[in-house]
Amino acid sequence: MSAFRNHADRASSEDLQMRLAKRLRQIDTGERSVSSWMAVEIGRRSLLLPLSHASELLQWQRPTPVPYTKPWFMGIVSWRGDIFGLIDAARFLDADSPSRSEQALSQCHLLTFNPALEINAALLIDTVTGLKSVNDFEAAHAPMPNSAPAFMGNIYTDLQGKLWQELNLQAFAQQPEFLSIRL
Repeated sequence: MSAFRNHADRASSEDLQMRLAKRLRQIDTGERSVSSWMAVEIGRRSLLLPLSHASELLQWQRPTPVPYTKPWFMGIVSWRGDIFGLIDAARFLDADSPSRSEQALSQCHLLTFNPALEINAALLIDTVTGLKSVNDFEAAHAPMPNSAPAFMGNIYTDLQGKLWQELNLQAFAQQPEFLSIRL
């Protein structure tokens, strides 16, 4: 038993040493894998939101409706004494996006915009997939000219072949349509 344990300990130690050596090589060569995006599902889209544009990820809370606003403006929510306009980005990007049930909404999150963007808004997020870096993708290309709004960035293919598109929250928040919630 002791010989088996010594072999297992040695193998574990060697594995740890190999991982540390690999990490040190990455640091020496500048190959650090720094997360750049939060990967989310919004409606039928898989999107990458720049971390520098995001602030806090909140649990679902029912917004207070605001009358005479566009269908994608869900209302206002309060968090830590601040008020945020809640945007259903799925409906903003695709007016035909189906409505969510109460049960589906209860599983959603709210992502507030970075205060540096100077807009008190939050996006309705269906699913948070995790953090992504450029190392999580095998290919990237720009969208076809005139095929997407200016706030939709590059399209990335992950290692499993799934397509993700970057959503520039700063450019998104500067769109005249976004800034005009009134019907």
